[in-house]
Amino acid sequence: MSYGIVDLFLIAVLYLDDRMWTMPEVKESDIIRTNSASVPNKELIAERYFSQMMDQKEEARTILGEGSSTVDDLQLINKAVSNLEMELAAARTTQESILRGYPIRQEVKVIKTIRHKYFMVIGINTAFNSRKRRDSIRATWMPQGDKRKKLEEEKGIVICFVIGHGATSGGILNRAIDAEEKKHGDFLRLDHVEGYLELSAKTKSYFATAFSLWDAEFYVKVDDDVHVNIGKFALNNL
Repeated sequence: MSYGIVDLFLIAVLYLDDRMWTMPEVKESDIIRTNSASVPNKELIAERYFSQMMDQKEEARTILGEGSSTVDDLQLINKAVSNLEMELAAARTTQESILRGYPIRQEVKVIKTIRHKYFMVIGINTAFNSRKRRDSIRATWMPQGDKRKKLEEEKGIVICFVIGHGATSGGILNRAIDAEEKKHGDFLRLDHVEGYLELSAKTKSYFATAFSLWDAEFYVKVDDDVHVNIGKFALNNL
């Protein structure tokens, strides 16, 4: 392409519609100045974010009771998140039970930020019509009253009967368990509708609820047809 053709093309563009296109006037006030006064100092940004990071780190240590400065930050955060998730699960269980009108254990009502460490949680699966089985277990290997409380506090062993609720809120089955719970105080009430075909779901609900309530090394599930005190039986036959 010759220079003449290029010149004609430029003239056509600049004089389109018989008007000449002109560059807008640039005012000094429109210029964005990037001097040292308006640009944040890199050291200041680093210091600000480092301070926030350390505050979060110390907060995580406070929640977990960690005092060492050598604990890995990621591990601290993971533990803190895990604790919060468990507390959230317990809160949801409490809310659902309250909304549906089902009584709940005292442990669910009070959610502690710092959880006590337990050795073992033993959940005894039971049903509405198994009152005689429960009484037999209470008379053999399940401590009652202050003895059971002492076992929890000193040995870190929690023992409780695990049961859900009837299909009808406030029905005769639920009221019977309410009366038994008031007398013995040894039930873990699940947000689960009792039924023979729902045993797998009940077991899953038990472990999820127990994990959210107690920080234990072991979680055990047994049925209510075990009536032998294994410890005493072993000692008497050695």
